Amino acid sequence: MELATDEPHTPIKQDTKKGKLRYYPYNINWNYGLLPQTWEDPSLANGEVEGAFGDNDPVDVVEIGESRRKIGEVLKVKPLAALAMIDEGELDWKIVAISLDDPKASLVNDIDDVEKHFPGTLTAIRDWFRDYKIPDGKPANKFGLGNKAANKDYALKVITETNESWAKLVKRSIPAGDLSLA
Repeated sequence: MELATDEPHTPIKQDTKKGKLRYYPYNINWNYGLLPQTWEDPSLANGEVEGAFGDNDPVDVVEIGESRRKIGEVLKVKPLAALAMIDEGELDWKIVAISLDDPKASLVNDIDDVEKHFPGTLTAIRDWFRDYKIPDGKPANKFGLGNKAANKDYALKVITETNESWAKLVKRSIPAGDLSLA
């Protein structure tokens, strides 16, 4: 499921590729969504991540808690880490977070705690996003920042920067392109 950013009111819909519903051959073992009021500006090159430009979407969030969530459910989350995925040359941030109502939320406050309480999860997330397009005949995605997840402070920096880009977008001081701002 994806946010249809090019449609009025940006509904959540099943993603399509070449007019067909999109399915993934690998299981996703976490909750996947987005951070509202963020936007990865496609006109802004990130000097820390190989000069890649934003992917024109809100920032993705991977919630690692133990509960399986419903489509469209709104959660309060605590950011823990950031992965700088480069997908066909575009920067597509993945913020790793935990829902504040998760039983382990008080134990997990930064990247080191993720490895301690959810061993192997950061590697599994990176590997899934690296490989998920390979069955479609596309190359593996790459990752910036030394192919490693960045810590909570860096994740918060990404969220702040993309929130600032979103604010410029909704004020119309940056062109919206194909995005629906209705």
